[in-house]
Amino acid sequence: MEFNVLHQSSQSKARTGLLKTDHGLIETPVFMPVGTQATVKAMTPEELKEIGASIILGNTYHLFLRPGTDIIKKAGGLHKFMHWDRPILTDSGGFQVFSLAKRRKITEEGVHFRSHIDGSKLFISPEKSMEIQHALGSDIMMAFDECAPYPSDYNYIKESMERTSRWARRCKDYHKDKPGQALFGIVQGGMYRDLREASAKDLVGLDFPGYAVGGLSVGEPLDLMKEVLDYTTDWLPKDKPRYLMGVGSPDYLFEAVERGIDMADCVLPTRIGRNGTVFTRRGKLVVKNAAYAEDFLPLDPECDCYVCKNYSRAYIRHLFKTDEILGLRLASYHNIYFLVKLMEDIRKSIKEDHFKEFKDDFYDTYGYNRS
Repeated sequence: MEFNVLHQSSQSKARTGLLKTDHGLIETPVFMPVGTQATVKAMTPEELKEIGASIILGNTYHLFLRPGTDIIKKAGGLHKFMHWDRPILTDSGGFQVFSLAKRRKITEEGVHFRSHIDGSKLFISPEKSMEIQHALGSDIMMAFDECAPYPSDYNYIKESMERTSRWARRCKDYHKDKPGQALFGIVQGGMYRDLREASAKDLVGLDFPGYAVGGLSVGEPLDLMKEVLDYTTDWLPKDKPRYLMGVGSPDYLFEAVERGIDMADCVLPTRIGRNGTVFTRRGKLVVKNAAYAEDFLPLDPECDCYVCKNYSRAYIRHLFKTDEILGLRLASYHNIYFLVKLMEDIRKSIKEDHFKEFKDDFYDTYGYNRS
């Protein structure tokens, strides 16, 4: 993997870059659709390419449970298994172990837990997470970490962060720079500045090819997330990609990019799409509402995606009201397109050095408070 910063904004920490992997190039900053179980829900790989998605996520925890790494390995890896020939990033499984698993027990060796599917006893360690991700064959792998809940007290976060750093060393030792797969470290430390600094500096000392900021967007206020992110990115190398895990609303993407983030992911566009909510340049629109029963405008008149070129709000509302699968597919398509295109426009604004103006205009139109 190779990463180059192409343009640095004069107005903020925002920058554009180019990330090179064995499965293709990624222009940054980039939004990555989430394909939790080897599929971005309701979308085909061809549709994702049509939209312009350059990289997607797979989930280590879920794929470990179903269908199992042996099957994916026999298929020739995750790319071939899911018919996606562009880059894939896999998370470590840590977040799901701590948020979904039943009756987990954290030890220095790893985490013992019960499957959320059938209650069976399972175990994931840093080494096991690496083994699974090696079998998946992702272009970018994440070190196994503990994502502590918000709020948590200082002593708990300190212990958790220090364990995450020790686990990161074990991940790096096991991985041994396997060709074609780059391993990113994950900065933890909760909402505590000194712990974030210690975590960042410890991981930078391990010289990972990229760094993620974890443990944010977990329920804390947006202002607190912005504050923590602002100082955390200062401790990360300028010549390596920075990934903010689990953010996908337009405002969070703007705030992340402004603070020097290059990559972001979230299930949000497909999740709200399946429930009848779509992004538009003038805010969210709940297309299932009765107000759109005779509205023959596109979901977003300012959008040029396939859905907005061909279908009306009234038709898509009809699909949702009659439980037709096409409705959630069209809404999901539009939402992913909206965020991919937004990041494309953000990259353009950085290159032309008017990111702040673009952000302010977007916030005014969308209805966000710019304070």
